[in-house]
Amino acid sequence: MVGIGYDVHRFSENRRLVLGGVTIPHSHGLEGHSDADVLCHAVADAVLGAMGLPDIGYYFPPGDPACEGISSLKILEKCRELAADSGIRIVNVDSTLIAEAPKVLPHRDAMKLNIGHALGIAPERVGVKATTNEAMGFIGRGEGIAAMAVVQVEPS
Repeated sequence: MVGIGYDVHRFSENRRLVLGGVTIPHSHGLEGHSDADVLCHAVADAVLGAMGLPDIGYYFPPGDPACEGISSLKILEKCRELAADSGIRIVNVDSTLIAEAPKVLPHRDAMKLNIGHALGIAPERVGVKATTNEAMGFIGRGEGIAAMAVVQVEPS
């Protein structure tokens, strides 16, 4: 079984930038109720979608004070728990960040480790790539970051 996920967040001043559970030095962070980790959100939606479950907003509503500032790695851990409770094993993840900046490569291994740990899989089974939007659209103008993810799951 396979699930896909997509998420996008606009940049915001006075926030730290968290991608794949890694705090990255950058002039702006991402706007959101949680830590706004666009990469983890796309992966979470892919995991949930592979199981035919609702998206992360169902489990972590944006207006819920208990979710304010929550680490998106906790969201991934909840997805792992839901999978285990359903007799599902997460096999692998492939993801792509779409942003003009910052550079992802220096942080990629840490992101893979964080995502793999949260989902209970080896970091070698987590793909993290990045691309730009070739200076087109809101991403190209540096207004935000998007992420896509595909996740494979199977009965455990």
